[in-house]
Amino acid sequence: MLSRLLHRAVSLLGPLLFLCALWALHHQLSEYSWDDLVVYLEALSPHRLRLALALTVASYAVITAYDWLALQYLRKPLAGARVLFASFVSYAFSNSVGVSVLSSGSLRLRLYSGWGLSAIEIAQIVLFSAVTLWLGLLVTAGGVLLAQPVDLAELLHLPALPHGPWLGALLLVPVAGWFALALLRREPLRVGDWTLPVVRAPLAARQLVIGAADWLLAAAVLYALLPRVADLGYGHFLAVFLVAQIVALVSHVPGGLGVFEATVIALLAPWVEAGDLLGGLFAFRAIYYLLPLALATVALGLYETRTLGARLGRQAGEALRVAAPAVPVLLPSGLALMAAICGGVLLMSTVSPADEARLAWMHHVVPLPLLEVSHFLGAVIGVGLILLAQGLQRRLDAAWLLSCLLLAAGALAALLKGGDYEEASLLALLLAALVPCRAHFYRRTRLAEERPSAGWLAVTAMAVVAALWLGWFSYKEIDYRHALWWQFQFDEDGEAARFLRTLPGLFALAAAVAVRQLLRPAPPAMALPGAAEAADLARRVAASPHTYAHLARVGDKAILTSPDGDGFLMYAVQGRAWIAMGDPLGTPAERRELAWRLRERAETWAGWTVFYQASPAHLDLYVELGLSLLKIGEEARVELSTFTLDGAARKNLRNTRNRLVRDGYGFRVVPAAEIPALLGQLQAVSDAWLDGKQTREKGFSLGRFEAGYLGGGPVAVIEHAGRIVAFANLWCGAQHAELSVDLMRFADDAPAGAMDALFVELLLWGKAEGYAWFNLGMAPLAGLHARALAPLWNRFGALVFGRGERFYNFRGVRQYKEKFGPVWEPRYLAAPGGLRLPRVLAAVTTLIAGGLSGVVQK
Repeated sequence: MLSRLLHRAVSLLGPLLFLCALWALHHQLSEYSWDDLVVYLEALSPHRLRLALALTVASYAVITAYDWLALQYLRKPLAGARVLFASFVSYAFSNSVGVSVLSSGSLRLRLYSGWGLSAIEIAQIVLFSAVTLWLGLLVTAGGVLLAQPVDLAELLHLPALPHGPWLGALLLVPVAGWFALALLRREPLRVGDWTLPVVRAPLAARQLVIGAADWLLAAAVLYALLPRVADLGYGHFLAVFLVAQIVALVSHVPGGLGVFEATVIALLAPWVEAGDLLGGLFAFRAIYYLLPLALATVALGLYETRTLGARLGRQAGEALRVAAPAVPVLLPSGLALMAAICGGVLLMSTVSPADEARLAWMHHVVPLPLLEVSHFLGAVIGVGLILLAQGLQRRLDAAWLLSCLLLAAGALAALLKGGDYEEASLLALLLAALVPCRAHFYRRTRLAEERPSAGWLAVTAMAVVAALWLGWFSYKEIDYRHALWWQFQFDEDGEAARFLRTLPGLFALAAAVAVRQLLRPAPPAMALPGAAEAADLARRVAASPHTYAHLARVGDKAILTSPDGDGFLMYAVQGRAWIAMGDPLGTPAERRELAWRLRERAETWAGWTVFYQASPAHLDLYVELGLSLLKIGEEARVELSTFTLDGAARKNLRNTRNRLVRDGYGFRVVPAAEIPALLGQLQAVSDAWLDGKQTREKGFSLGRFEAGYLGGGPVAVIEHAGRIVAFANLWCGAQHAELSVDLMRFADDAPAGAMDALFVELLLWGKAEGYAWFNLGMAPLAGLHARALAPLWNRFGALVFGRGERFYNFRGVRQYKEKFGPVWEPRYLAAPGGLRLPRVLAAVTTLIAGGLSGVVQK
């Protein structure tokens, strides 16, 4: 509970800083009006707009070089088109929304993992790019302070800061250290458990050049849009720009919206009028941030449109083949982001004055009541699109349908409320991109059942607050009085009245969402199935061809079920980790829906979604959920149709079986109905085995000896003179697809080779019964390699596999299963990456061990 409250408190930092930025803008612009902003934008020459566009293109071209350098550093060449696509899309999204919503690191993970790079290698790319970014910042800031000293202490009202040249020299010290490291060090650089290749001097020099060029070009875009700062000098302006960018980066406000603008205005206000600065910053935000974002989203939408044509026989080009792995994962998130932006644009348009010439023309074309209704609905539709955006991100079909309807209605409202064809075109363009993407919104869930995340509600609240401030700023020269509420006319007073009448609609919508959130009970963190659910759960388990479905009968995991069909997902909560056992079960549609429901439930409780022992067949689903993939071992399955005891390789197994038969030991499979009569004997064998192993019952991925669990299926036994000496409970898959065992235990006086004989008899029995496969379970850490260029996790796992017998017989488990001739298939842990991964691994270990005490004991 404490960690959840702390997480919620940290998540409020962004909205609080956003409110502080609005408050600062409120004071800085107290002497300016909306008309000053419009006049400035109209005065911008086409030449300066073209220059800003050209500099933006150059800036994004330089940004893509970050990934080129990182891949050179890792010696992992990729096709140029792939690198260009991945870097442009990643930076277009992350520049606009910031790391708190959709970081370039997560986008790179989704893209590069589909092109053969491991999670560790992608993390190194992100780290290398971050180092390049900050090296460029330090070089640029240090260079400008040395070449053209700027008194930042006075500018920032921080007298403790060193004087300009001294501060510039201090900023260049880390750069000099990095370059000296590149020149002098040859051994790999070790940072904790990480081993990183050293950057050679030529590559380090390219880092400095690329990083500095990125910052210089980005600043030049804004400089071109602020012609009245020319007298101040580019060096002084660059220092202000870098300070504002740093403040925006650390604020965690999406895209630094409001924070960056407030900082620039505060630092340049002594030299440039705040109204002019606001106009230039408005144009900068549209050209440098929103335009690339729109291009990235439209490119993904166009890909989907072309894909529809390709299904009819047209061939896709190289660019489409490059983008193909990324589209299913990026497109819904991109469309969701654009829906939120379009909603914000429409909302801001309704609270700001319409163009006077267009309004005068509409006076003769559009009836006043229709204009009034369109204005009111425009604001409500704008907020609705922002709220629906998370539903699009979660791939809800109802969110797709409602978004299409609201986009069409919003485009019409934009035209009718003030002839705003720009906003109408933007909404229509998004609608055209959204309509052909219906297949990507496959989750047939009632929208009313979805619970918006706290972060998304905070973003919506910030948009509404920003709209209220913009409305006040736009009409602050109007004499607000009671009669204004009832003025219905086409002039400026009518515009202010429409803004006032919009407020109750916004407040009512916000109150409805807030009340719904407060009154709706949160789903229980982990509700174990009770007696009422037992029959339905037993039916679902019996219908599954996968034998691990029987773990749901243990009773230590919560169950999510699909309303239609037999699909279900089992999970347990340990700390902040919500850990699913295996893949979701059911049809492909049921599996996707269940996985998303688990993620949404985890988000409600500020948890992390984890899938333990995920199979390769569903890795695309986990990438779609934004999870990292770690190989944790290999599962052994024996194809029963080809299993035989003939041949030299099975000589020992034949001899063991024949010896036990000669000594009077017999094998049989006890049906579930007869198990209660044998529970006493089975309990004695189980207790002796636990005492002999000096261990206790485990959990989560293993069953435990309980009468209810053991009586739910057949049990295979080895007997001697009517006494059971070894047993294993069976998991039988539907349609005879698979057979497996869970508990495998033997008495102290069981003959040598009893378990070998039990397995042999089970394999032969399963073959005779018509089962296709026998599942021997997973060999932990098997199949990981310690090659020099292998990821760190693989090398660590291979080390433990080879030398970790003190803790667990990893190698012995693999060797034991190998003698039955299985087919090995990798198994993965799908979990959040980064610093959360060690805590996730600890949570999984604790669950399986049955508690913290089980981790340190056997």
